[in-house]
Amino acid sequence: MFQTILMEKRDLIGTITLNRPKQFNTFTSGLAEELNQALLLAEADKDVRVVVVKGAGKAFSTGIDVSEFYEKTPAQYQEWINLMDTMHFTIASMTKPVIAMVHGFAVANGAGLLAAADFAIVAEGTKIGTTAINVGLLCTGPIIPISYGLGKKKTLELLLSGDMIDAEQAEGLGLVNKVVPPEKVEEETYAFAQKLIRKSPVGLAMGKSFYYKMIDMPFNQRFAYSSEVFARLCTTEDAREGIDAFLEKRKPDWKGK
Repeated sequence: MFQTILMEKRDLIGTITLNRPKQFNTFTSGLAEELNQALLLAEADKDVRVVVVKGAGKAFSTGIDVSEFYEKTPAQYQEWINLMDTMHFTIASMTKPVIAMVHGFAVANGAGLLAAADFAIVAEGTKIGTTAINVGLLCTGPIIPISYGLGKKKTLELLLSGDMIDAEQAEGLGLVNKVVPPEKVEEETYAFAQKLIRKSPVGLAMGKSFYYKMIDMPFNQRFAYSSEVFARLCTTEDAREGIDAFLEKRKPDWKGK
């Protein structure tokens, strides 16, 4: 079905693998299109509750394949980069959590994918950077989700210096959730996925949607929207089941309604 992506499903987890290992999973137009298709397929699959994105081979992803750079008009360049950035909108629009399982290198568009994911579990020793400035370009797309977790000075440092940071630095900056030994990254990622699966599907979906809509609202509007979402959540079957289970000292049996 796909040329540059692998998909599998197990235990309510959908796994999407970037599968250009010899090219360090650099983004071609085809890979960008297939990644978005795979994400949307996972979103539509009732047997998938959490999505994991990882890279085959020695790296998560080292950015955009520069072989596609040459001989484009300004309009074609804009269309090209819009395609590379579509993953940000796709992931933000999904109701299901997306976890990046990252190792080796997450550079340029690879760093963007790490930041676009809702969560990131990263192997020790991984290098992360927005390095396009080093070849006379800019990681304008990847720096947008990265900037939500950083102040102005660190954002500009990453964007304009082209320096890479290691996984531990990224964790300290709040760019990743957890840094683990390389041999543990798969185990820890799927353990985190299972933790999410044990939560109410309705709560997860509404919580993710709330975050992405709330984050760009003015302060007062955030609280107005918060009360609206909370009131809707209170009327769900899962909310009633969760409260009942708490009072009865048992595990909840989520219905996803």
